[in-house]
Amino acid sequence: MNCKKCGAALPEESLYCPACGSPVSSKTNFLMVTTPTVSGYKIKQVLGLVTGLTPRTRGALGKFIAGFQSVFGGEVTAFTSEVEKARWEAISRAKSRAIELGANAIVGMDVETSDLGLQSGIVLFSATGTAVIIEKE
Repeated sequence: MNCKKCGAALPEESLYCPACGSPVSSKTNFLMVTTPTVSGYKIKQVLGLVTGLTPRTRGALGKFIAGFQSVFGGEVTAFTSEVEKARWEAISRAKSRAIELGANAIVGMDVETSDLGLQSGIVLFSATGTAVIIEKE
């Protein structure tokens, strides 16, 4: 099976594409939302805060390509796929922690980025939310 977004070959039972980070299947019973509630569901139990972190940097070649692209303006495609992969990796890590707690959903999901500074070129991707058990109303 191949990813619908980027065409990469997918390992068996993949939930996310290893190449671009996009979700592969909608067959999951796990919900993640940015809202504090899920329409049509009630929160049965709050299990606690979950966070997924992934620090990322671009190698010298990637920085060179991005610098070249920035001369012409527009999207810096050298970073697009890496940013997407990092975002989904942070979300996936938060989801894994929620599942370990016994959750079937995360509410109030927030994804942020921050530069770690020190001229290191490291960007931290953080996905944070509340692990909950929800049930249909």
